[in-house]
Amino acid sequence: MIRALALCLMLAAPAVAQEEDLAARASEAAAQLAEATEALEQAKSARDRVRALTVAVQSYEAGLATLRDGLRAAAIEEQRLTLKLEAERSDLAQLLGVLQSVGETERPTALLHPQGALGTARAGMLLADVVPALNARAADLARDLDSIRTARALQQQAADQLRDGLAQVQAARIALSQALAERTDLPRRFTEDPERTRALLDAADTLDAFAEGLGGIAVNEAGGSLPSVAQRKGALPLPAQGVVLRRAGESDAAGITRPGIVLATRPQTLVVTPTAATIRYRGPLLDYGQVVILEPQADLLFVLAGLETVYGETGQVVPAGTPVGLMGGAADGLSSQAREGGGPERSETLYIEVREGRGPVDPLSWFASSKG
Repeated sequence: MIRALALCLMLAAPAVAQEEDLAARASEAAAQLAEATEALEQAKSARDRVRALTVAVQSYEAGLATLRDGLRAAAIEEQRLTLKLEAERSDLAQLLGVLQSVGETERPTALLHPQGALGTARAGMLLADVVPALNARAADLARDLDSIRTARALQQQAADQLRDGLAQVQAARIALSQALAERTDLPRRFTEDPERTRALLDAADTLDAFAEGLGGIAVNEAGGSLPSVAQRKGALPLPAQGVVLRRAGESDAAGITRPGIVLATRPQTLVVTPTAATIRYRGPLLDYGQVVILEPQADLLFVLAGLETVYGETGQVVPAGTPVGLMGGAADGLSSQAREGGGPERSETLYIEVREGRGPVDPLSWFASSKG
């Protein structure tokens, strides 16, 4: 599906591809998906299967996002051309009338003029100058009409491919969930004490309080820490595909400010670990919804909040790129608004907070991102 998508975008929207590089993005997603498919066929361990399925889901997400952009571009181009033709409808009617009277004669010397031969000659010279311009304008309008028909065909083709892709990515998500549930090869740094966790949840009324008490829920914790990630500060990938909706300290619609960032994602987007980390907590927390708290190294926590589904077990050490959850929302529907480029494409929000020591810091000091 994504290979066909790449070809479709390369042929369909060259102007937009130059601006947004849609064709290159689709080609990259297709290449990643092909690699993941091959890796999945060769996967013999649970770890390899999870890794291949993760890449497959992310490639589908990237390809579908590119396809939506192409669909939007085609809709916008069709609307632009339609408005242009409607504005010139009266001129077009006059143009067709003139061309019909002139016919196929390039130099209308047979026309008579009331002022005699001289008037006929002058009229003939005038029409001889006008007809090529009229023919050129008619050719331009014909090309515009062809462009509208092409845009409509591309929209239908893209919509069909999107429906097929949605079914495939959903199947890949289900397979990934099963593979994660069956995986037993991850090491553990500690075992969670359910009673202590419950007591901490009951007692903590803020994220600060909960984060400070996390150490108390661990039993038989191994000493030491994972390798430092300080050298990658500012270059870690965001845990999900999306755009930064609000930066740290920016007020939301209710005037509330938080020390983390809000990442707008599409429904059912996969959330992965940006680096190897210990899962310190996963589950519901206060008013944050489903939360995963990762510890990449001692005194550093990544808080990911607002998920619908969480994966993994508290105490596990997970490699970089390991799925830890899914965002909520209906699974990638194709509404009429999405066809026209409107509607809440990124309707889900992932709250990301980074805590160093005992307090929060700006997450964008750790993650590579630009505000979309």
